[in-house]
Amino acid sequence: MALLDRILEFRDSHLLSKHEMLVQGVIEAIREGEFQVGDKLPSINIMVRDVGYARKTIVRAYEELKDRGLVESKKKQGYFVISQETGVLLRVALLLFAFQSFQQDFYNNLRNELGNKFQVDVFFHHNNLSIFETMISNIKGKYGMYMVAPIQDDAVIPMLRSIPPNKLILVDRYLDLGPEYSFIAQEFENSTYNKMFELLPEIQKYEQVVLFLDNKTDYSPPGIRNAFERFVKDHGIKGSIEESYVPETLKKNTLYFIKNDSILWKFLKECSQGQCTLGKDLGILSYDDNVLKEIIMGGITTISTNCKAMGKMAANFVVHQNKIRTIVPTELIRRNSL
Repeated sequence: MALLDRILEFRDSHLLSKHEMLVQGVIEAIREGEFQVGDKLPSINIMVRDVGYARKTIVRAYEELKDRGLVESKKKQGYFVISQETGVLLRVALLLFAFQSFQQDFYNNLRNELGNKFQVDVFFHHNNLSIFETMISNIKGKYGMYMVAPIQDDAVIPMLRSIPPNKLILVDRYLDLGPEYSFIAQEFENSTYNKMFELLPEIQKYEQVVLFLDNKTDYSPPGIRNAFERFVKDHGIKGSIEESYVPETLKKNTLYFIKNDSILWKFLKECSQGQCTLGKDLGILSYDDNVLKEIIMGGITTISTNCKAMGKMAANFVVHQNKIRTIVPTELIRRNSL
C-alpha cells in the first residue's frame, strides 16, 4: 500500500487529527517496509499537492517524526528515514561526563521512569570542549529531546543555545543559558561547605584533612575545591588537596575526603589490609552516595544529591515538557566512617 493510500485510510476513520494521520501513515509505511533507512520521504510540496493539507500541517508531522528519531532533515535536500524503531515515542540524547556511579544511578532511574516507549542514547564528553562541540554538531536535529550535563565553560553556551529551549534540559551541572531554558542541577560550593560544617565536631577529631580531587578523571566542579579551601581556613584546620592516591601512604588520625570512587575503592582495600578501623584510626568522607557506600566497612559517610529524584524530575520533563528550573538539595548521610 502506498503512503498516500495509508494516509487516506486513516482519514476515513475520523479518529485522528490531520497531522496525526500523516505521522501514523509514515510510521505504518516504515513498519511495512515501504521506506528503508536512507530513503527520502515525499517533499513538503508533493505532500501538500497529493494529500491536500496545509503546508504547516505537513511540516508539523515531519517534525514529530524527527522528534521520534525516525527521520532527519537535510538542508535543501528534504527528510530522510534514519530508523525503523517505530514503537518509540521520543528519542532522547543524554550527554554525560562519564559513566561513574552517580551518573549510572541517574541514568538507571531516568530509564526506569521513562519505560520502553522512549529511546535514550548516551554519549560521554569527558569534560573535553572539542569532544563536546563535535557531539553537539553530530546529534543536533536528530533527537526530540537533549539532556546535557554541561561543561561549565562559557564557550559551550552558544552551542547549547542552538538547541530550542523546549528540547533541552541541563542536568547535574548548572550553566546560565537564560530564563527560557530548563535545568535540574546540583550546587556544589555552598552545599559542600555547609555539610562539612555540620560535621565540624567529627572533623576536629583528626589532626588533618586531605581532599582527593583529580579533575582529569572525575571532572570535579571547582565549587568543591573552593568550599574545602574556605572551610579549613575558616576553622583553622590543617588541610591539603591531592590529585592522586599513592599506595602505602595512609596516615592515622587523618580524615580523607574522597571525590573519586576509583580512589575510594583502592583506599578501602589498603585500609582493610592494614586493619585500620574507620572512624577510629582514620576517617573517610565521600561524595555521591550509592548502595555500596551504605554497606562497605560499616558504611561510608557521604555528601550527596538525590540522583533518584533528579532522574524522576528529568523523566517528567521529557514526558510532559513543562519547564523546570531547580537546584536539587544536597544531603549529608552519616555513617560509621567518621
